[in-house]
Amino acid sequence: MPEPLKNLLHEALVGDMADRISGNAPTFDKNRFVTLATEGLTALELMERSALIRDALFATLPGDFREAAAMLKASLPAADRPGLSGWMLLPVNQFIAARGPDHFDLGLDLLKALTPHFTAEYGIRPFIHRDQQRALAIISGWVDDPDQHVRRLASEGTRPRLPWAMRLPQLVQDPAPILPILTALMDDPEEYVRRSVANSLNDVAKDHPDLVAAFIAGHIDGASPERRWLLKHASRTLLKKGHAQALANFGFGVAASLECELRIQNVEVMFGAGLDFEIRVTNAGEITQSLMIDYAIHHMKGDGSLSPKVFKCKTIMLAPGQSHAIERRHAMRPITTRRYYPGEHRITIIVNGAEIASQSFVLFMPSADPG
Repeated sequence: MPEPLKNLLHEALVGDMADRISGNAPTFDKNRFVTLATEGLTALELMERSALIRDALFATLPGDFREAAAMLKASLPAADRPGLSGWMLLPVNQFIAARGPDHFDLGLDLLKALTPHFTAEYGIRPFIHRDQQRALAIISGWVDDPDQHVRRLASEGTRPRLPWAMRLPQLVQDPAPILPILTALMDDPEEYVRRSVANSLNDVAKDHPDLVAAFIAGHIDGASPERRWLLKHASRTLLKKGHAQALANFGFGVAASLECELRIQNVEVMFGAGLDFEIRVTNAGEITQSLMIDYAIHHMKGDGSLSPKVFKCKTIMLAPGQSHAIERRHAMRPITTRRYYPGEHRITIIVNGAEIASQSFVLFMPSADPG
């Protein structure tokens, strides 16, 4: 089994943190820090461990944030020495998020310095929540920074619905203030940054589908392959939902004169195995069609209702009279994000956003071992 995430923060790491801070700040009480940061540590989960270490920083760094920020910045890695890096900086993020907004420019500058050594997108969000206009004015200046991590922080940290982070309700309601940032980074030379831009646009699409579809339409003409990939990845939620403008942006019109046959090989599926099925589509029309073929598994919930989840399948060009067959196995196995229930499920075939074939199957759960 993989190592539990909580073990990323451990007693040896706390000791390393203490050494790296005290090496650049002789007045830092590293022994007290280690005592406070490790008391009961092993019984806690990841974020609880981080909060314990953050609280130890509260107790041992100077109460004046300017002095504390100077000590932390001096303790970051340099060419001639190691410093605070990696998971050590998760509690540092939390420290800055709590104390930094009262020293706005200094706090954001410290997060900018930190981000090449560990993500800082969680730390900047309280600044945006406190004063969005002031924060975005500073963050917008990072889009031309020579460091790719700083440029990515500008897009990733401003995502309205960043997973595992505090939501930014003002940007959920009105994302217009971050669009200039995303536009400036759309053709960034680093895929790492471009992927963040796509994820931010996909966040926005969940609340403002028409806005994002129009944004994509305005930036797709003459797009490089890299930008086109970004725009399609940004449209993934819209494409799965069959948004007409999003489909049209990538040349997918309403599928006409299309025949689809769905064959399920095993209508009874044992949990832990897979659903085997074949899709055969035929273009019975008179023009070549660009087809985006997806499928949805409608999972049974605890109350007996069905909840669909769309999966990407294949994109093809189909000439008049041409047929195309696709074989797939969809695994029905344990995952952390879903609880499975036995009973009748359903698979639906979706072409260019429209459901064109559907069939039921039954999921069985293995019997408990009586021994």
